[in-house]
Amino acid sequence: MPGLPIARIALGCGNFGGVGSAPEFFGRGLTEDQAFELMDAAWESGLTWFDTADAYGGGRSEEAIGRWIASRGVRPRLTTKTFNPMAAGADHGLKPGRIARQLRSSLERLGVDRVDMYLAHDYDPDVPLAESLGALQSAQADGLISAYGVSNFDARQLAASLAAGKPQAIQNSYSLLARQDESELLPMCAERGVAYLAFSPLAGGWLTGKYGRGEPYPAGSRMTQRPEPYRDLVADRTFEALARLRAIAADRGSSMAALALAWLLAGDRVAQIVIGPGRREHLSPVAEALEHPLTGEERTAVEDAVADLDPSPGPEADREAEA
Repeated sequence: MPGLPIARIALGCGNFGGVGSAPEFFGRGLTEDQAFELMDAAWESGLTWFDTADAYGGGRSEEAIGRWIASRGVRPRLTTKTFNPMAAGADHGLKPGRIARQLRSSLERLGVDRVDMYLAHDYDPDVPLAESLGALQSAQADGLISAYGVSNFDARQLAASLAAGKPQAIQNSYSLLARQDESELLPMCAERGVAYLAFSPLAGGWLTGKYGRGEPYPAGSRMTQRPEPYRDLVADRTFEALARLRAIAADRGSSMAALALAWLLAGDRVAQIVIGPGRREHLSPVAEALEHPLTGEERTAVEDAVADLDPSPGPEADREAEA
Protein backbone atom coordinates (compact mmCIF):
# COMPACT_ATOMS: atom_id res chain seq x y z
CA MET A 1 0.00 0.00 0.00
CA PRO A 2 1.54 3.32 -0.98
CA GLY A 3 3.17 5.07 1.98
CA LEU A 4 2.57 2.24 4.45
CA PRO A 5 4.25 -1.13 3.99
CA ILE A 6 1.87 -3.83 5.20
CA ALA A 7 3.32 -6.92 6.89
CA ARG A 8 2.09 -10.06 5.15
CA ILE A 9 1.16 -11.67 8.48
CA ALA A 10 -0.37 -10.01 11.54
CA LEU A 11 -0.97 -11.50 14.97
CA GLY A 12 -4.69 -11.41 15.67
CA CYS A 13 -5.36 -10.58 19.32
CA GLY A 14 -9.11 -11.08 19.40
CA ASN A 15 -8.85 -13.91 21.93
CA PHE A 16 -6.98 -11.88 24.56
CA GLY A 17 -9.36 -11.60 27.50
CA GLY A 18 -12.39 -12.73 25.54
CA VAL A 19 -13.64 -14.23 22.30
CA GLY A 20 -13.78 -11.24 20.01
CA SER A 21 -16.34 -8.57 20.82
CA ALA A 22 -18.99 -10.85 22.31
CA PRO A 23 -19.88 -9.47 25.77
CA GLU A 24 -20.88 -12.92 27.01
CA PHE A 25 -17.23 -14.00 26.63
CA PHE A 26 -15.55 -10.94 28.16
CA GLY A 27 -12.99 -12.10 30.72
CA ARG A 28 -12.56 -15.47 29.03
CA GLY A 29 -10.25 -16.44 26.18
CA LEU A 30 -6.52 -16.16 26.87
CA THR A 31 -5.36 -14.87 30.22
CA GLU A 32 -2.90 -11.98 30.22
CA ASP A 33 -0.01 -14.36 31.02
CA GLN A 34 -1.01 -16.55 28.07
CA ALA A 35 -1.33 -13.48 25.84
CA PHE A 36 2.14 -12.31 26.88
CA GLU A 37 3.59 -15.75 26.08
CA LEU A 38 1.95 -15.69 22.65
CA MET A 39 3.10 -12.14 21.87
CA ASP A 40 6.65 -13.09 22.93
CA ALA A 41 6.59 -16.10 20.62
CA ALA A 42 5.12 -14.12 17.75
CA TRP A 43 7.72 -11.36 18.11
CA GLU A 44 10.54 -13.89 18.26
CA SER A 45 9.23 -15.52 15.07
CA GLY A 46 9.20 -12.20 13.22
CA LEU A 47 5.53 -11.23 13.53
CA THR A 48 5.72 -7.53 14.33
CA TRP A 49 2.21 -6.37 13.39
CA PHE A 50 -0.54 -6.90 15.98
CA ASP A 51 -4.25 -6.64 15.17
CA THR A 52 -6.85 -5.82 17.84
CA ALA A 53 -10.06 -3.81 18.41
CA ASP A 54 -11.41 -1.66 21.20
CA ALA A 55 -14.19 -4.14 21.97
CA TYR A 56 -12.09 -7.32 21.95
CA GLY A 57 -12.55 -8.66 25.45
CA GLY A 58 -14.22 -5.36 26.36
CA GLY A 59 -10.89 -3.54 26.07
CA ARG A 60 -8.81 -6.31 27.64
CA SER A 61 -7.01 -7.11 24.39
CA GLU A 62 -5.72 -3.55 23.92
CA GLU A 63 -4.80 -3.36 27.61
CA ALA A 64 -2.77 -6.58 27.40
CA ILE A 65 -0.95 -5.36 24.30
CA GLY A 66 -0.23 -2.02 25.98
CA ARG A 67 1.21 -3.66 29.06
CA TRP A 68 3.28 -6.02 26.90
CA ILE A 69 4.69 -3.09 24.92
CA ALA A 70 5.58 -1.26 28.13
CA SER A 71 7.21 -4.30 29.72
CA ARG A 72 9.16 -5.44 26.65
CA GLY A 73 10.26 -2.04 25.37
CA VAL A 74 9.35 -2.85 21.75
CA ARG A 75 6.84 -1.30 19.41
CA PRO A 76 4.85 -3.51 17.04
CA ARG A 77 2.86 -2.04 14.19
CA LEU A 78 -0.76 -1.87 15.32
CA THR A 79 -4.21 -2.19 13.82
CA THR A 80 -7.24 -1.46 15.97
CA LYS A 81 -10.90 -0.93 15.17
CA THR A 82 -14.14 0.51 16.47
CA PHE A 83 -17.86 -0.10 16.05
CA ASN A 84 -18.97 -2.74 18.55
CA PRO A 85 -20.07 -1.93 22.11
CA MET A 86 -17.42 -2.42 24.79
CA ALA A 87 -19.97 -3.65 27.32
CA ALA A 88 -23.46 -5.05 27.21
CA GLY A 89 -25.82 -2.18 26.50
CA ALA A 90 -23.04 0.32 25.73
CA ASP A 91 -23.14 2.56 22.68
CA HIS A 92 -21.82 1.43 19.33
CA GLY A 93 -21.47 2.65 15.77
CA LEU A 94 -19.54 5.13 13.69
CA LYS A 95 -20.74 8.58 14.70
CA PRO A 96 -17.82 11.03 14.38
CA GLY A 97 -17.84 11.93 18.06
CA ARG A 98 -17.78 8.28 19.07
CA ILE A 99 -14.92 7.51 16.68
CA ALA A 100 -12.86 10.34 18.18
CA ARG A 101 -13.63 9.20 21.72
CA GLN A 102 -12.97 5.53 21.04
CA LEU A 103 -9.69 6.25 19.27
CA ARG A 104 -8.44 8.26 22.24
CA SER A 105 -9.35 5.45 24.61
CA SER A 106 -7.65 2.87 22.37
CA LEU A 107 -4.44 4.91 22.30
CA GLU A 108 -4.55 5.14 26.08
CA ARG A 109 -5.02 1.40 26.55
CA LEU A 110 -2.29 0.61 24.03
CA GLY A 111 0.06 3.19 25.54
CA VAL A 112 0.95 4.71 22.17
CA ASP A 113 0.39 8.06 20.49
CA ARG A 114 -0.53 6.63 17.08
CA VAL A 115 -1.77 3.41 15.49
CA ASP A 116 -0.72 2.29 12.04
CA MET A 117 -4.16 1.20 10.83
CA TYR A 118 -7.58 2.20 12.20
CA LEU A 119 -10.64 0.41 10.85
CA ALA A 120 -14.38 0.92 10.99
CA HIS A 121 -15.19 -2.55 12.32
CA ASP A 122 -18.56 -2.84 10.59
CA TYR A 123 -20.95 -0.91 8.39
CA ASP A 124 -23.18 1.58 10.18
CA PRO A 125 -26.40 2.22 8.24
CA ASP A 126 -27.41 4.97 10.66
CA VAL A 127 -24.49 7.31 9.97
CA PRO A 128 -23.60 8.76 6.55
CA LEU A 129 -20.33 7.29 5.32
CA ALA A 130 -18.97 10.74 4.55
CA GLU A 131 -19.29 11.67 8.23
CA SER A 132 -17.59 8.53 9.51
CA LEU A 133 -14.81 8.66 6.94
CA GLY A 134 -14.39 12.37 7.60
CA ALA A 135 -13.70 11.58 11.25
CA LEU A 136 -11.10 9.02 10.21
CA GLN A 137 -9.49 11.52 7.83
CA SER A 138 -9.33 14.07 10.65
CA ALA A 139 -7.61 11.54 12.90
CA GLN A 140 -5.11 10.87 10.15
CA ALA A 141 -4.49 14.59 9.64
CA ASP A 142 -3.93 14.95 13.40
CA GLY A 143 -1.27 12.23 13.30
CA LEU A 144 -3.23 9.80 15.48
CA ILE A 145 -3.44 7.13 12.76
CA SER A 146 -1.21 6.40 9.80
CA ALA A 147 -3.93 4.87 7.63
CA TYR A 148 -7.60 3.96 7.87
CA GLY A 149 -10.05 1.59 6.32
CA VAL A 150 -13.15 -0.53 6.81
CA SER A 151 -13.96 -4.07 7.88
CA ASN A 152 -16.85 -6.45 7.20
CA PHE A 153 -18.02 -4.32 4.27
CA ASP A 154 -19.39 -5.93 1.12
CA ALA A 155 -18.61 -4.75 -2.41
CA ARG A 156 -21.50 -2.30 -2.52
CA GLN A 157 -20.53 -0.78 0.81
CA LEU A 158 -16.87 -0.50 -0.19
CA ALA A 159 -17.85 1.21 -3.44
CA ALA A 160 -19.92 3.70 -1.44
CA SER A 161 -16.98 4.24 0.92
CA LEU A 162 -14.67 4.98 -1.99
CA ALA A 163 -17.19 7.49 -3.31
CA ALA A 164 -17.41 9.19 0.10
CA GLY A 165 -13.76 9.10 1.17
CA LYS A 166 -10.42 7.41 0.74
CA PRO A 167 -10.27 4.18 2.76
CA GLN A 168 -6.88 2.60 2.21
CA ALA A 169 -7.70 -0.92 3.34
CA ILE A 170 -10.51 -3.39 3.92
CA GLN A 171 -10.38 -6.33 6.32
CA ASN A 172 -12.82 -9.17 5.68
CA SER A 173 -13.20 -12.88 6.34
CA TYR A 174 -11.49 -14.77 3.51
CA SER A 175 -10.28 -18.34 3.26
CA LEU A 176 -10.61 -21.45 1.13
CA LEU A 177 -14.00 -21.94 2.79
CA ALA A 178 -15.13 -18.30 2.60
CA ARG A 179 -14.49 -16.96 -0.90
CA GLN A 180 -17.42 -14.57 -1.17
CA ASP A 181 -15.21 -11.57 -1.97
CA GLU A 182 -13.65 -13.04 -5.10
CA SER A 183 -16.20 -12.03 -7.70
CA GLU A 184 -16.55 -8.32 -6.97
CA LEU A 185 -14.70 -7.01 -3.96
CA LEU A 186 -11.19 -8.32 -4.63
CA PRO A 187 -11.18 -7.00 -8.22
CA MET A 188 -12.42 -3.64 -6.91
CA CYS A 189 -9.54 -3.53 -4.41
CA ALA A 190 -7.02 -4.27 -7.15
CA GLU A 191 -8.51 -1.62 -9.43
CA ARG A 192 -8.80 1.09 -6.78
CA GLY A 193 -5.57 0.42 -4.86
CA VAL A 194 -7.24 -0.73 -1.64
CA ALA A 195 -5.21 -3.15 0.48
CA TYR A 196 -7.17 -6.34 1.20
CA LEU A 197 -6.58 -7.79 4.67
CA ALA A 198 -7.91 -11.29 5.37
CA PHE A 199 -9.07 -12.42 8.80
CA SER A 200 -10.21 -15.91 9.79
CA PRO A 201 -7.83 -17.46 7.23
CA LEU A 202 -8.37 -20.91 8.74
CA ALA A 203 -12.16 -20.59 8.93
CA GLY A 204 -12.43 -20.93 12.68
CA GLY A 205 -10.14 -23.97 12.67
CA TRP A 206 -11.93 -25.87 9.90
CA LEU A 207 -8.83 -25.63 7.70
CA THR A 208 -6.55 -27.12 10.35
CA GLY A 209 -8.13 -30.57 10.11
CA LYS A 210 -9.31 -30.49 13.72
CA TYR A 211 -12.95 -31.20 12.83
CA GLY A 212 -13.89 -34.64 11.58
CA ARG A 213 -17.16 -35.94 10.20
CA GLY A 214 -19.26 -37.27 13.05
CA GLU A 215 -16.57 -36.55 15.63
CA PRO A 216 -17.00 -34.37 18.75
CA TYR A 217 -15.53 -30.90 18.51
CA PRO A 218 -12.29 -30.41 20.47
CA ALA A 219 -12.73 -28.66 23.81
CA GLY A 220 -12.12 -24.93 23.57
CA SER A 221 -12.41 -24.88 19.77
CA ARG A 222 -14.38 -22.24 17.89
CA MET A 223 -17.18 -24.77 17.30
CA THR A 224 -17.64 -25.16 21.05
CA GLN A 225 -17.53 -21.41 21.72
CA ARG A 226 -19.14 -19.54 18.83
CA PRO A 227 -20.30 -22.14 16.29
CA GLU A 228 -23.05 -20.07 14.67
CA PRO A 229 -20.94 -18.52 11.86
CA TYR A 230 -19.72 -21.97 10.79
CA ARG A 231 -22.83 -24.14 11.02
CA ASP A 232 -23.23 -24.17 7.22
CA LEU A 233 -19.86 -25.93 6.98
CA VAL A 234 -21.20 -29.00 8.79
CA ALA A 235 -21.99 -30.78 5.53
CA ASP A 236 -20.72 -33.73 3.52
CA ARG A 237 -19.38 -31.47 0.76
CA THR A 238 -17.17 -29.65 3.28
CA PHE A 239 -15.71 -32.83 4.72
CA GLU A 240 -15.08 -34.16 1.21
CA ALA A 241 -13.25 -30.95 0.26
CA LEU A 242 -11.22 -31.11 3.47
CA ALA A 243 -10.21 -34.69 2.66
CA ARG A 244 -8.94 -33.52 -0.73
CA LEU A 245 -7.00 -30.68 0.89
CA ARG A 246 -5.56 -33.07 3.47
CA ALA A 247 -4.26 -35.28 0.66
CA ILE A 248 -2.64 -32.32 -1.13
CA ALA A 249 -0.99 -31.21 2.12
CA ALA A 250 0.32 -34.73 2.75
CA ASP A 251 1.79 -34.91 -0.76
CA ARG A 252 3.75 -31.70 -0.20
CA GLY A 253 4.71 -32.68 3.35
CA SER A 254 2.92 -29.83 5.07
CA SER A 255 0.05 -29.34 7.47
CA MET A 256 -3.42 -28.43 6.22
CA ALA A 257 -3.17 -25.10 8.00
CA ALA A 258 0.09 -24.27 6.22
CA LEU A 259 -1.50 -25.21 2.90
CA ALA A 260 -4.46 -22.90 3.52
CA LEU A 261 -2.19 -20.01 4.50
CA ALA A 262 0.15 -20.61 1.55
CA TRP A 263 -2.86 -20.40 -0.78
CA LEU A 264 -3.73 -16.99 0.65
CA LEU A 265 -0.13 -15.83 0.31
CA ALA A 266 0.08 -16.92 -3.34
CA GLY A 267 -0.05 -13.92 -5.64
CA ASP A 268 -0.75 -10.35 -4.57
CA ARG A 269 -4.52 -10.32 -4.05
CA VAL A 270 -4.15 -10.39 -0.24
CA ALA A 271 -1.95 -7.74 1.38
CA GLN A 272 -2.12 -9.18 4.89
CA ILE A 273 -3.36 -12.30 6.67
CA VAL A 274 -4.49 -11.95 10.29
CA ILE A 275 -3.91 -15.16 12.23
CA GLY A 276 -5.34 -15.83 15.68
CA PRO A 277 -3.33 -18.61 17.33
CA GLY A 278 -4.25 -19.78 20.78
CA ARG A 279 -0.86 -21.24 21.66
CA ARG A 280 2.79 -20.86 20.68
CA GLU A 281 2.75 -24.05 18.61
CA HIS A 282 -0.04 -22.66 16.44
CA LEU A 283 2.51 -20.29 14.91
CA SER A 284 4.36 -23.11 13.14
CA PRO A 285 2.01 -23.23 10.09
CA VAL A 286 2.90 -19.60 9.40
CA ALA A 287 6.59 -20.46 9.11
CA GLU A 288 5.69 -23.47 6.94
CA ALA A 289 3.60 -21.35 4.59
CA LEU A 290 6.27 -18.67 4.23
CA GLU A 291 9.10 -21.16 3.72
CA HIS A 292 7.22 -23.36 1.24
CA PRO A 293 5.08 -21.25 -1.10
CA LEU A 294 2.67 -22.97 -3.44
CA THR A 295 3.68 -23.74 -6.98
CA GLY A 296 1.26 -22.81 -9.73
CA GLU A 297 0.29 -26.45 -10.09
CA GLU A 298 -0.37 -26.78 -6.36
CA ARG A 299 -2.47 -23.62 -6.30
CA THR A 300 -4.63 -25.01 -9.12
CA ALA A 301 -5.02 -28.32 -7.28
CA VAL A 302 -6.05 -26.53 -4.09
CA GLU A 303 -8.68 -24.46 -5.89
CA ASP A 304 -9.98 -27.56 -7.68
CA ALA A 305 -10.34 -29.26 -4.29
CA VAL A 306 -12.86 -26.66 -3.13
CA ALA A 307 -14.41 -25.89 -6.50
CA ASP A 308 -17.75 -27.52 -5.70
CA LEU A 309 -18.26 -25.44 -2.56
CA ASP A 310 -20.49 -22.40 -2.95
CA PRO A 311 -18.13 -19.37 -2.83
CA SER A 312 -20.85 -16.77 -2.50
CA PRO A 313 -21.85 -16.67 1.17
CA GLY A 314 -19.06 -18.60 2.84
CA PRO A 315 -19.52 -18.92 6.57
CA GLU A 316 -21.50 -15.91 7.79
CA ALA A 317 -18.37 -14.01 8.73
CA ASP A 318 -17.33 -14.47 12.31
CA ARG A 319 -16.60 -10.78 12.57
CA GLU A 320 -14.39 -11.22 15.58
CA ALA A 321 -12.43 -14.35 14.71
CA GLU A 322 -8.93 -14.37 13.33
CA ALA A 323 -8.30 -18.07 13.78
